[in-house]
Amino acid sequence: MLISKLPNVGTTIFTTMSQLAAQTGALNLSQGFPDFDGPDALREALARHVMAGHNQYAPMTGLPVLREQVSNKVASLYGRQVDSDREVTITPGATQAIFCAIQAVIRPGDEVIVFDPCYDSYEPSVELAGGVCVHQPLSLPGFSIDWQKLADAISPRTRMIVLNTPHNPSGALIDMADLDRLAALIRDRDIYLLSDEVYEHLVFDGREHASVLRHEELFQRAFVVNSFGKTYHVTGWKTGYVIAPPALTSELRKVHQYVSFTGVTPLQWALADFMATHPEHVSELSAFYQAKRDLFCDLLSGSRFSFTRAAGTYFQLADYSAIRPDLDDVAMSEWMTREHGVASIPISVFYQTPPAESRLVRFCFAKREETLRQAAQRLCAI
Repeated sequence: MLISKLPNVGTTIFTTMSQLAAQTGALNLSQGFPDFDGPDALREALARHVMAGHNQYAPMTGLPVLREQVSNKVASLYGRQVDSDREVTITPGATQAIFCAIQAVIRPGDEVIVFDPCYDSYEPSVELAGGVCVHQPLSLPGFSIDWQKLADAISPRTRMIVLNTPHNPSGALIDMADLDRLAALIRDRDIYLLSDEVYEHLVFDGREHASVLRHEELFQRAFVVNSFGKTYHVTGWKTGYVIAPPALTSELRKVHQYVSFTGVTPLQWALADFMATHPEHVSELSAFYQAKRDLFCDLLSGSRFSFTRAAGTYFQLADYSAIRPDLDDVAMSEWMTREHGVASIPISVFYQTPPAESRLVRFCFAKREETLRQAAQRLCAI
C-alpha cells in the first residue's frame, strides 16, 4: 500500500474556488491572477523570440541577459550590487524557487518558522525535506509579528524563518525596523531566511517595500524570492527568480537543476527585452494597483462588509460578521459563489489553527474595472 508523503495535502483552495467559480459562472475574485493581459510589447517580444528560434534550453541558471536585468533592477531599487552570475537564478515560478530554497538547507528534524496566515506551499516543501513547520500566528488586527512569541519559538533546531512581505493574504507590510529586530534576534544563531517578496512592487499609500535586499546583515543568510508573473501581469508564464549570496545560490542550484533544470527560454528572452526597454513599468505598478484597490474599496463602502484598505499586494480582506456570522469562512465563500456570483478565498485555509471568531475572506482586485464594478454591485446587494 502506498503511504502518502503528504497525507494532509489535497486539492488547494485556489483550485477548488476557481473551479466552483467556473461551474457557477461567478466572477472569480478568488485565485490571484489578473483578468487582463500583460503589456503588448512584452507579448510581442515573446512572439518575436519564438519566431527567431530561441526555443532550445536556456542555461540552467537562466539567460545571462535576464539575470543582468534583475541585477540592474536590484541596484536601482535597493542599492545592492548583486552578481548576476553567482547570486541570481531564474526559476520556472516563485513556488519552485521556494521549494528549491527549502530543499537546499532543510534536513530531517530541522524546524522552519512560518507566520500564519501563510502561503500554502511552505509547509509541504518543508515536510518533503523532512523538516517541521512551527506556526506563529501574526497579531490581529494588523497582521504584525509578535516578537516575544517569535523569540520563544526559536529553538536549537530552528533552521529557517520564512518572511512574506507584502503579505499574502492580508496585504500587511513589515518595515526596516522589523528587519533590524529580526537581525538582532538571530544574529548569533545558525538560521537562514526565506524572504517571499513576490508582491514587491505592489506597495501603496507612499509606503516603501522593506526588502531583505536592503538589509546587509540579513541578506548574507537569505534567499530572496520574486516573480515576473506578478510584476508583468503574466502569471501563466510561471517565471520567477531567487537572489542569494554565492554559497546559498550554489546549494539552491544543485536542487534546481534536478527539479526543472531551467526555465522556458523564449519567456526569458521576452522578459529581458521588456525590462530593458520599459523600465517605467515597475515604477508605475504601485499606482496602477492602488487605483484598483481604491475603486474596489470605494464601491464596497456601501456594503455590509467591513475592511481596512490593504497596504500592499492585490488582495483585499473583508469581514462579513455583519452579514452571516453563522457561517465559517469556507462556507461563506462557497455561499457567496453559489448564491451571489462572486468567488473569494477563506482566510482559515492559511492557518494551522484559525482564530475561532475570524470571519474574513480575501478578494483579488487584479481585475478589469468592469469586473470590479460588477463584483461590488453583487456584494453590496448581500
